Amino acid sequence: MPSSLLIILLFLLSISLSSAQTYNILSYGAKPDGKTDSTKALTVMWAKACASVKPVTILIPKGRFLLRSIVFDGAKCKRKSVTFRIKGTLVAPSDYRVLGKENYWIFFQHLDSLSVYGGVLDAQGASLWSCKKSGKHCPSGATSIGFQSSSNVVISGLTSLNSQMFHVVINGCRNVNIQGVKVSADGNSPNTDGIHVQSSSTVSILNSKISTGDDCVSVGPGTNGLWIENVACGPGHGISIGSLGKESVEAGVQNVTVKTATFTGTENGVRIKSWARPSNGFAKNIRFQHCVMNNVQNPIVIDQNYCPGNENCPNQVSGIKISDVIFFDIHGTSAREVGVKFDCSSKKPCTGIRIQDVKLTYQNKPAVVDCSHAGGTETGFQRSNSCL
Repeated sequence: MPSSLLIILLFLLSISLSSAQTYNILSYGAKPDGKTDSTKALTVMWAKACASVKPVTILIPKGRFLLRSIVFDGAKCKRKSVTFRIKGTLVAPSDYRVLGKENYWIFFQHLDSLSVYGGVLDAQGASLWSCKKSGKHCPSGATSIGFQSSSNVVISGLTSLNSQMFHVVINGCRNVNIQGVKVSADGNSPNTDGIHVQSSSTVSILNSKISTGDDCVSVGPGTNGLWIENVACGPGHGISIGSLGKESVEAGVQNVTVKTATFTGTENGVRIKSWARPSNGFAKNIRFQHCVMNNVQNPIVIDQNYCPGNENCPNQVSGIKISDVIFFDIHGTSAREVGVKFDCSSKKPCTGIRIQDVKLTYQNKPAVVDCSHAGGTETGFQRSNSCL
């Protein structure tokens, strides 16, 4: 075979292999009526896509698709690169018991270069919230969407509604970009954290709006390199690092920046919290900057005496070491007299705390500051009393 012809054939083969192959859920029997179970169709489609040697795009068109719990595991896929384009709505069964004992409703793992664009996830979690509030025996509930042991992940334009538990979880992942995400649940919905990150590195959360009944963003152990910018939070419990120190041996949290965030009517603003019990964990190199507080109950908090229900931690102190934390250009209104509270560990006091250009008011007067076992510096800090 002439060498020129061989080159052309190889070129055409490379184009064929590199061109994406699209799979449409409608072609596998799914119906966009919100009533017909699409789980089997999506499972069969995933098996086909997983076997493809080409880049894969999975398309979920407009309409409502009923979906039970599903796992997208890339461990045995020929290519780890997958794009999900969701133009419609994935809706969970209305009976919370169908998903209630599952860890996740939709779960991705062992993938590289995974992208999820658009779409609405409607978990219909309100009935489970009601069950929990009634004091009855209820399942914990499923996280709406989770990503684990994956790298180079993009989540863009996704909307998560009324999750049973957490809305979005990033666990054990590397290089994750979350942008333009909307999270919505009732302000009284229990344990419905908006975005939870743990054991992951190089994660960004940008240009997102989170309204929920628990933390807007929660940061768990083992997080290194988290950037949060231009996030609107409220209702909710704010942006929280922790709770940390639940385990005696635990990976630390480091290199976290929260920038240009707005908190409206939230229980907390920016917070670091740890259990009041022994642990070798830590939180260091944390930056909270350019934040606006609108009628926030606890705008700035370090709480190292977290002990819910006074179980497994009374009369103990936190072993978590908190250091090198900057609060810069944070202003607005506190819903309570105390606007800044640092309740640090007596065993391992907070060090390297820096407060700069913080101006918080309560009823048109400078908010009160309450500090225990905290050391650092303060400049340009409008306050009614001294702190560091």
